[in-house]
Amino acid sequence: MHTRVRTRRTWPTALLAAALLATATAGCAEEDDPTGAGAAKPRSIEPVEGCTEHGWTDPSDLSPDRAPARCDQGAPAPKKLSKPRKLTVATGTVSAEYVAPLQLAVEKGEFAKEGLDVDVKVLPTPDALPLLAKGEIDAQWAAPEAAVMNGINGGFTIKWVASNYSSDAKSRSGLWVRLKDGQSADRVPMAGRTLGTMIGKGSVIAYPMSKALKKHGGGLDKVDFRQLGSADVLTALQNGGVDSAWLLDPVWRKVDGDEKYAFLGGQPQGEPLGGLLFGPNLLQQDPDAGVAFLRAYIRTVNTYFAGDYKKDPAFVAELAKLLKIEESVLKSTPSLRMDWEIRSGTTDRLQAAYREAGVAEGKPVPERKAVDRRLYAEAVGHQP
Repeated sequence: MHTRVRTRRTWPTALLAAALLATATAGCAEEDDPTGAGAAKPRSIEPVEGCTEHGWTDPSDLSPDRAPARCDQGAPAPKKLSKPRKLTVATGTVSAEYVAPLQLAVEKGEFAKEGLDVDVKVLPTPDALPLLAKGEIDAQWAAPEAAVMNGINGGFTIKWVASNYSSDAKSRSGLWVRLKDGQSADRVPMAGRTLGTMIGKGSVIAYPMSKALKKHGGGLDKVDFRQLGSADVLTALQNGGVDSAWLLDPVWRKVDGDEKYAFLGGQPQGEPLGGLLFGPNLLQQDPDAGVAFLRAYIRTVNTYFAGDYKKDPAFVAELAKLLKIEESVLKSTPSLRMDWEIRSGTTDRLQAAYREAGVAEGKPVPERKAVDRRLYAEAVGHQP
C-alpha cells in the first residue's frame, strides 16, 4: 500500500478551475437524469446469497437503536471482474479506527478477490476533492463535508455512495465543556464560549455539534471557534485555553469521570456521517468496478466487523498492528457500529448546520444529487 501526506489545506485555484471545467459536461448530463445517480444506464440486480434477509434496511429508519444491515459472514461473495482494474482511494488518515475496514480489505485481499488492485493514498479532503472530480483518483474515504456539497453545487460529479460507522451508545466522543462553579451537565450556558476543535465549521461534526450547543443556549453562530492541532485540543481544554472542545476517540477518556468536565453530546446514534465518495470514474465510466469495490467493503464488514469485534483479543491485536496504534488505546473505547448504509435526510441536516455556521455556498443540494444508494443495493442484491 502506498501512502502520501500533504499539509496544504486549501484548493489551488488553477486546479479547482480545471476540475470544474472537466466536470462541466458530466454535470450538465446529470441535470437530465431525474434520479441524480450518474450511471450510464439502468443496471440489473440479482438476489445475493447470504444478504437476502438482513442485507438492507429502510433508509427512513432513524431509530438510534436500529440494527445495521448485515449479510452472512463472507457475503456478498466475490464476483471477479473480467479485466483487473487498478483503483486509487484517498483518505485523510490510515490510523483511525473508522478506516479499519478499508485497511483490512486491502490486507486480507478482499479487493483482490474482485479483480481490484486498490492503492490507498493519504490526502486531506481539500486536496483530494478536485482530483476525485477530475478522475485522477477514483474514490475518497471521507464525508459529505461543506467542501463536498459546495463542490457538487459548483459542478463536481461526486456522490456519497456508502457510509462508514456510527458510535456505540457507550461512546462519549463529542462535545465536552469545562464546568464553572455551580454548573452541571444538565445546564451549561454555551453562548459566547470558546470551542476548540481540530476540524473547522465545514466538517460533518457541525451537525451534532449544533444539536448539542442548542440544548444549552448556544449554536454554531454563538460560539467562538478555535481551530487547534490534534495534540492541542485536550491540552487547551484542561489549561483553560478554551471553554469547551470536541474530543475524539480515545481522547475523551482523559476527562471522562472527572467532575470538572461534562459531556454535552456526540454523533447521532444509528446515523453515520461519513464513508465513501465516488467520482465520475466509478459512477459513470466503470460502475462495475464501483460495485466490486463496495462488494469487497461490505464483505469485510460482514466478516470482521459484524458485532462487538473488540471482544476478540486476537483481532484487536491484529487491528492495532494494522492501524499502528497501541492495543490498550484501541481497547479503551467501545467498538464502532460499522454500517455501509446511508440514512434518509442526512445530507439535508448536514447542510442546515453548514448554513448556520456560514460555510455553505449556493442553494442546498438535494439528496438525489449528493447520494447514490444504488451501487451498494446492487452489491447486496436489493431491488429498489
